[in-house]
Amino acid sequence: MAHSISAKKRIRQNAQQRLRNRSAKSSLRTSIKSFRKAVQQDDVAAAGAALRTVQKKADTIAGKGMVHRKTAARIKSRLSRALQQMQASAS
Repeated sequence: MAHSISAKKRIRQNAQQRLRNRSAKSSLRTSIKSFRKAVQQDDVAAAGAALRTVQKKADTIAGKGMVHRKTAARIKSRLSRALQQMQASAS
C-alpha cells in the first residue's frame, strides 16, 4: 500500500485513466462491430459511414497513446480493404 501523498494521488489518477482508456477501447471495438455488421448485410452506404467513424476513433485513440499508432493503422487498413472488396463484388 502506498504511504506518501503523491503515491496515493498517483493511484487515484491511474484508476481514472484506466477507466477512460477502457471506455475508449470499448467504443472502438463497438464501432468495428457495427462496420462488420454493415459489411455482412451488404449495405455499402452504412459500411462507408461506419468506416469513417472507425477511422476517426482509431486516430483519436492512437493520438492519445491508448493504442499504438501502427495498431490503429492496421485496423483502418484491414477494414478499408474489406469495404473495397465489398464494393468490387457489388459492382
